Amino acid sequence: MKPDWWPGEEHESFTEWAISQGIIANGVGPARFGGRGLGMIAKRNIEEDEAIVTVPLKAMLTSERIPSSFTSKFPVGVPTHALFAAFLTNGNEEDLKEFEMWRKTWPSRQDFEVSMPILWSESLRNYLPPSISGLWSSIQSRQGKLQYETSHQNLLSQQEQRLRAAWNIVVSVFPGTNRETFTYHWLIVNTRSFFYLLPGQEPPEDRNDAMALLPFADYFNHSDVACNVKFDGEKYVFRAIKHYDEGEEIYMSYGPHPNDFLFAEYGFYLDENESETLYLDDIIFKDLSLSLQEELDFQQYYGNYQLTATGVCYRTEIAACMKYMPLEDWRNYVLGYSTKGADEKKSEGIIQQWIRAYLGEVDKTFTALEKTGSGQAELKDQQKIKMLMKRWTQIRDLCAKASEAVSC
Repeated sequence: MKPDWWPGEEHESFTEWAISQGIIANGVGPARFGGRGLGMIAKRNIEEDEAIVTVPLKAMLTSERIPSSFTSKFPVGVPTHALFAAFLTNGNEEDLKEFEMWRKTWPSRQDFEVSMPILWSESLRNYLPPSISGLWSSIQSRQGKLQYETSHQNLLSQQEQRLRAAWNIVVSVFPGTNRETFTYHWLIVNTRSFFYLLPGQEPPEDRNDAMALLPFADYFNHSDVACNVKFDGEKYVFRAIKHYDEGEEIYMSYGPHPNDFLFAEYGFYLDENESETLYLDDIIFKDLSLSLQEELDFQQYYGNYQLTATGVCYRTEIAACMKYMPLEDWRNYVLGYSTKGADEKKSEGIIQQWIRAYLGEVDKTFTALEKTGSGQAELKDQQKIKMLMKRWTQIRDLCAKASEAVSC
């Protein structure tokens, strides 16, 4: 009798193939977790610092492993992400045959259509959190008046730009490429790649160009409590950071990312996330004239105003002071020359107002989602609505915790 967590025949066959490629699975294997899909399970008790998975370089899909007869068709500097997706879509059948067992374990296009916002209809995208969509229902966005860098906002448009750029390159080389198939493989690479840089190699300007696909290791799901991962140029070694009992899921970390980033990039988010963050940028910009925004930019305090369960970041406090302090006093305060005019209570009141504005967005979106969900939405849309409702509940709870922290 198979255990409840049994992943299925295709995953057992793939595990055998992975071992034949030199991959070591030491007391771990793929498992199916109810309501959460596949992950990595401890098949026996695992001790702290024990090497549980080893993936040698020869088993990885790296850009060096793609035949030169294929890569030579592309212009110099083609993004690695685009190259991988193109190879999986347009590569020679014989070259791709060796990965056949592995590919059978990947999520389907239908799986992505449910979980990945980039594939959702525009009507449902409108209900995504502002960090993903860049849209607000309750305020008019002023973001974009001044340009600034951010890694965790306007996520969907940034993702679409990367996909569009990759598509334009690939279709210029393979005009007959099927867009749906290419998009599917682009998402496979996006959700399953590992950071890959050989020892002594200079990091590329675009971090996304330092990637590889690791068979078997891609079963690991993400958590803040994750195994220790090292790459020495010959192999990746994944070590347990604590004792695991038999039957316990083992995780790795995809990086210190807030839930909106995980949602947009990977199609999931965590119930508990130590890196959870919301951004108040558009709410604050709405409250400040363009000349004050320019002053913030000049003083290098423009944008990336973070809200967490412990309150707000220092940048947000600086922006709040600007609302009531004379400009000259504010400049002296920012430069550390004087605290004249700074009032903690006034700042707290302004920050609380900004948090209430975010809560207003939560209420408005909840009302719209409840109305949409009570209609005749298809089953797959009902699943998306459920994901959205849960995410907005997290956002509401985070705002409440931040508000309480600010008042302390």
